[in-house]
Amino acid sequence: MSKARFNHKTFNAEAFGAYRRTLPNVRRNELIKSEALRPNQDIRDTFNQTGVYYSTMPMFGRIGGTPQNYDGVTDIVPSPTTTFARSVIVIGRMKAWIEKDFAEDITGGAGFMSNVARQVNDYWQTEDQEELVAILNGVYAMTGAENLNFINRHTFDISSNANPNVAPETLNSALQQACGDNKRIFSLVCMHSTPATNLENQGLLEYFKYNDANGIQRSLPMATWNGKTVLIDDNMPTIDIGGGNTLYTTYALGVGAIDHEDVGAEVPHEMVREAKINGGQTSLISRQRKVFAPYGIDFTKAQMASRSPLRSELSNGVNWSLVQDTEGEYFPHKAIPIARIISRG
Repeated sequence: MSKARFNHKTFNAEAFGAYRRTLPNVRRNELIKSEALRPNQDIRDTFNQTGVYYSTMPMFGRIGGTPQNYDGVTDIVPSPTTTFARSVIVIGRMKAWIEKDFAEDITGGAGFMSNVARQVNDYWQTEDQEELVAILNGVYAMTGAENLNFINRHTFDISSNANPNVAPETLNSALQQACGDNKRIFSLVCMHSTPATNLENQGLLEYFKYNDANGIQRSLPMATWNGKTVLIDDNMPTIDIGGGNTLYTTYALGVGAIDHEDVGAEVPHEMVREAKINGGQTSLISRQRKVFAPYGIDFTKAQMASRSPLRSELSNGVNWSLVQDTEGEYFPHKAIPIARIISRG
């Protein structure tokens, strides 16, 4: 029996077998589903109440100053308190999918639009992870002396070492370099399967255990590395440097490393019917507006063409900077739970 195609749909002109399966989603999107993303009620309230797309929000600083001598004759000189200001941007995205009535007719009512609807959530998860990776790329492309200091401290590059692969001491050293004695703020690691497999081969990944209904202990498909939860995702950044070598970026993050809010769209989803076009067709339209705001990092919108940043603008380092307070002091590096490891495996 011959096969033919109409509107990207495979059908058999004589006898069409009903569509039974959807192509499996091989994207894991572990980063976007992790505890590194934390809801922020202030962000939600700001954008839901005002309807703006960009806002500068205060962050309280810590009190400080040198104590004075209490000797009965010295006057007290109070120190002012400071606040940090972090600007955040709403990322607006939209997408539509279309199906013709005739495609349903010739396939015996396969339900193509219902198939689309079932996949919308997975689609946006994948896109959200791409936005998040672009943001991290932008943070690590910041310019200016203090920003570069942050990048250097929070990057542990072993790709040129004698052993360019992750090893037992790699994570601990990377987190100490980034945040010193505050390295405990990190809780998870998101890495490509190549360095993860390297760790597994060295016996460095410890898998969570559980007891099944028969009391037999089994391993869960989730592991820890030096006590940090490991998320394995092949969509972590890689760079082909030639000669069969690849650079792998592994991100270490803490709980709430990135504030995240879905601030919503006026009409997030709708179906549009066009009865006269192509004998009849239907579109499913989806819209979203979300905020991804790295803790302690400011979105400057220094180079942004419209009211929603393109992905290329999110990855542009000039649009990001460490938060500063009213006196020009930078947000402390040790308080930002974002670090990366660059290795060859």
